[in-house]
Amino acid sequence: MLIFSASVGIYYHFSGGQQKTSKEYFLANKNMPVIPVAFSLMASFMSAITILGLAAENYMNGTQFVIINIAYIIGTPIAAFVFLPVFYQMQATSAFEYLEKRFNKETRLLASSIFIFQMVVYMSIVLYAPALTLSAVTGLSKWTSVLSIGVVCTFYCTIGGMKAVLWTDLFQGLMMYSAVFVVIAKGTIDAGGFSEVWRLADEGQRIQFFNLDPDPTVRHTVWTLAVGGIFTYVSIYAVNQAQVQRLLTVKSLKESQIALFLNWPLTSLLSLTASLAGIVVYANLAKCDPILRSEETNIEKADQILPYFVMISLTMFPGLPGLFVAGVFSASLSSVSSAINSLAAVTVEDFLNPVWFHHMSEKRVTIFTKLIAFSYGILCILLTLIVDRLGGVLEAALSLINVVGGPMLGLFSLGMFFKRTNSKGSIIGFLVSLCICFWIGIAAAMRSPKVTVNHRSIDGCPVNGSVLSSEFTFSFANTTIDGNLANSTLNTAYDDNG
Repeated sequence: MLIFSASVGIYYHFSGGQQKTSKEYFLANKNMPVIPVAFSLMASFMSAITILGLAAENYMNGTQFVIINIAYIIGTPIAAFVFLPVFYQMQATSAFEYLEKRFNKETRLLASSIFIFQMVVYMSIVLYAPALTLSAVTGLSKWTSVLSIGVVCTFYCTIGGMKAVLWTDLFQGLMMYSAVFVVIAKGTIDAGGFSEVWRLADEGQRIQFFNLDPDPTVRHTVWTLAVGGIFTYVSIYAVNQAQVQRLLTVKSLKESQIALFLNWPLTSLLSLTASLAGIVVYANLAKCDPILRSEETNIEKADQILPYFVMISLTMFPGLPGLFVAGVFSASLSSVSSAINSLAAVTVEDFLNPVWFHHMSEKRVTIFTKLIAFSYGILCILLTLIVDRLGGVLEAALSLINVVGGPMLGLFSLGMFFKRTNSKGSIIGFLVSLCICFWIGIAAAMRSPKVTVNHRSIDGCPVNGSVLSSEFTFSFANTTIDGNLANSTLNTAYDDNG
């Protein structure tokens, strides 16, 4: 997977315009097909953290979170018909150029600086967190994962530009689907069929969709997901530089809107299947929970559940655990590559072009642009060393960078929907909004929330050792002729314990 991704970068470095102009490097000469753009929109949004986190969320707390897909349905036309035409008509590589035209240069530079900070922190966490999770479960070296993903991603982003990013995102998106589908298929078979998966999940109170509790402190409700999720979705697909830049790589506004509408089912499909994977894993592990047996399994966090299940369930089929790991790596690559290219675009267009680059030839500008993209990739790898030392602050840092999306959406909405607002009001409003959102994020990170976990036990584990331990699974698989013995043993354990 890594070799193929790197090869795409090499191909686009030597083909077409050979990435010699900023228009090709950042916007793929505006002649990309709709399909790879739609897949890229999905792949850059659904990171490895998202896939592992969705499975863990459904395993631990149930299916309530899938209601956020309603927000995707509502948010897509808002992004496509309200915000996108503004950016497409402006035809600027940087979305923040709008803020200068509407307000002033200071507003543009302030928003650009906040975006750079957000994305630099985000891509280092997106690179590090999955590597940490996989290393704990699979034994794969954490730093081997970080370096391999970081180096390959930096390589093809630097030499291949936006074309390489978009086409690799298509390939990596398919890998992500494959990884999730194989878990669902094998886990459903092991549990005795989909009806049995649903029954066990329902007994464990994991099937829940319509929590209408108006209390905002409740973990997930229809209101926070279906309504609050709209703002999350629009902040990402309507005003985020990484997504707006992708939407400008097609020939026309209509094609751009089609790509955005195709992205919606692609995103929802991966979101729903990753959630289903969590339910399938729960059906298999409900009576022998690995987190409750952390001293034996070394599984301490919920986001390790999915890789753990892969290692105990798929190892009897050579290649399938590797397919899953490649899928997780693909999710990391697609998110980091979108960050690198968009960061280079913002840095060049908002900060360097007005000051230095406008005096240079196109060739020299392109060389400096590639060096900037390369520098961001190396910075991403180096920042993982700092993230590694954060320990328990990792989740808090991930939450804090997400608070930028709301104020950024508010700033662009202020300019587009209210004619009387001026630059002074926009800057003050943006800064106040950031302070409030950071205060909420810090307070939430410092507070210890009450976590309600239903129906988890180790009653189904055999007395002579866990049927779900890796060692037992390997030896057990060798004595199984047609796979039915494993199902009958697990089902017997469930039946014997009620």
